[in-house]
Amino acid sequence: MASMDVPADVPKPAARTVARSASSPTLTWLTLAFMTTASVASLRAAPTMAVYGLACVFLYLVPAIVFLLPTALVSAELASGWNGGVYRWVSEGLSKPLGFLAVWCQFAMTIFYYPSLLAFVASTIAYVIDPALASNGLYTAIVIMVLYWTGVWVSSRGTKALAGLSSWGLIIGTLVPGTILVVLGMVFLAQGNPSAAPMTSSHLLPAWTGLASLVLIVNNFLSYSGMEMNAVHVSSLKDPAKEYPKSMFLAMGLVLLIFILPALAISWVVPSDQTSLTAGVMQAFNAFFSYFHIGWMTPIAAVMLISASLAGMLTWLAGPSKGLLEISRSEGYLPPFLQKLNKFGVQQNILVTQGVVTTAIALMYALIPNVSNVYWIFSTITTQVYLIVYLLMFVAAMRLRKTQPDHPRGYRVPALGLLCTVGLLSSLAALAIGFVPPSQFGGGSVWSYVAIIGSGLVILGLLIPYAFLKLRKPSWRTEGGEAS
Repeated sequence: MASMDVPADVPKPAARTVARSASSPTLTWLTLAFMTTASVASLRAAPTMAVYGLACVFLYLVPAIVFLLPTALVSAELASGWNGGVYRWVSEGLSKPLGFLAVWCQFAMTIFYYPSLLAFVASTIAYVIDPALASNGLYTAIVIMVLYWTGVWVSSRGTKALAGLSSWGLIIGTLVPGTILVVLGMVFLAQGNPSAAPMTSSHLLPAWTGLASLVLIVNNFLSYSGMEMNAVHVSSLKDPAKEYPKSMFLAMGLVLLIFILPALAISWVVPSDQTSLTAGVMQAFNAFFSYFHIGWMTPIAAVMLISASLAGMLTWLAGPSKGLLEISRSEGYLPPFLQKLNKFGVQQNILVTQGVVTTAIALMYALIPNVSNVYWIFSTITTQVYLIVYLLMFVAAMRLRKTQPDHPRGYRVPALGLLCTVGLLSSLAALAIGFVPPSQFGGGSVWSYVAIIGSGLVILGLLIPYAFLKLRKPSWRTEGGEAS
């Protein structure tokens, strides 16, 4: 989400593609760079990488090169040639059923994304009320359920005023608190205080203690996801071939700064063995504010982070489900019950059904003692499901270059085959690494962890969409052309 937390960690839903017309406003490459930064950057993932100290620089750079860059450039070519987002790209390049799988996975990842996002909100609220609550599973579960169902109620009323919240989310919940965190951290070190994490050149690479020592890198793939959302604007640039790569390289630099510097600031003041994956940002703020005797600012920082996260949730709650709905109405992928709209024109039945599942997931926070472990499991399942989208996208892009080489494209990626191969291999590697418990996960059973992650991926990402495709009927198509 995001990030505006959308996704940041964020969960980000794909935007509907709109072809450029003569009346479409022209974007500058700088504007597009800032838009991309707003949709990707977030503070929510900072604690996850802060446990690695200086090595977080390496752990952010690697996925940026092998995943973020291929995703941004490849999706730009697809968006400049085919309207309709990832469903159209995969349908044209592979098949309509696989196109449905892609758009389903974009929707399904939010089922686990929102519980992890709201767990972050719950831990942040705890620092205003009682910091001890941040590790209380029952408290976390209650907050997730209350906030999610409130969001469903607000979204189901078709509130238009929520559309601009993402920009404020970037400023209020990311740029301002992130800058404060980094500045206080630098002053803290400048005054001669030792860093909790070593900051020497020998710690630039993660210590190798087996595959588990590097497994946290998988979370960074989700942190960078959503680049395809802004690729739809490539046709609004004056010179896409030159300006889009320039825009993406600037956005990548800004995103890296927003991800890396706050993570380092947290590592300076919070020891890695005490860092909470959900409350790490507030742990750092609390430590810095206490040191500088401005503890009264802790609730202010918490409110800023909370407002950004909730703005992101409300802004994007109905987004992926709306895309799934519109495709299903024209192709008959979902039963009529899930296609029904309320009087505000919102797909309320899908939101409510998703809410029932989200409530069941939230209860796991109350049943599993370690909140950080639950948070990590949900974040990993989210990443695994979303990676299916990118696997399909890269394969579709290569096939479209071969099967439709003369199709008009506003932007053509140089070395498309190489970029798609790198993106495919990195996505497959992330899928494999996601089945390895991180070293911070504790002494739990490895096979139990693999079973949980594997079950989440197979059931949510494969079996459910297969069941919809297998059971669908011609009568499920409620608008558009014939079902296929």
